[in-house]
Amino acid sequence: QVQLVESGGGLVQPGGSLRLSCAASGRTFSAYNMGWFRQAPGKEREFVAAIGNIGNADYADSVKGRFTISRDNAKKAVYLQMNSLKPEDTAVYYCARAQWYGTRWSGDYWGQGTQVTVSS
Repeated sequence: QVQLVESGGGLVQPGGSLRLSCAASGRTFSAYNMGWFRQAPGKEREFVAAIGNIGNADYADSVKGRFTISRDNAKKAVYLQMNSLKPEDTAVYYCARAQWYGTRWSGDYWGQGTQVTVSS
């Protein structure tokens, strides 16, 4: 069983930054792939970023160069640094234990989500 708790969401102006955090349980956290996904109103949940157990990262094209995913295995935590935020980044952001299904990332354990709103 893996439990995930996100924090760090909020309201930010376009061009601003936010850092999301995800605290995880699980004895073998360091072996997990971890990811961030988001869901905007009226849209399906989509992949944002993932990080492997050796720190290798993957990003959606829409966030490349603006978002950075990182992890701290000692703290059992994963982070998402979001810079140059745009109104279209507005969504509920979910932390997940990530799985690669051949052509896409998805999650098998999910947090409750944290709201990110980008607006002036």
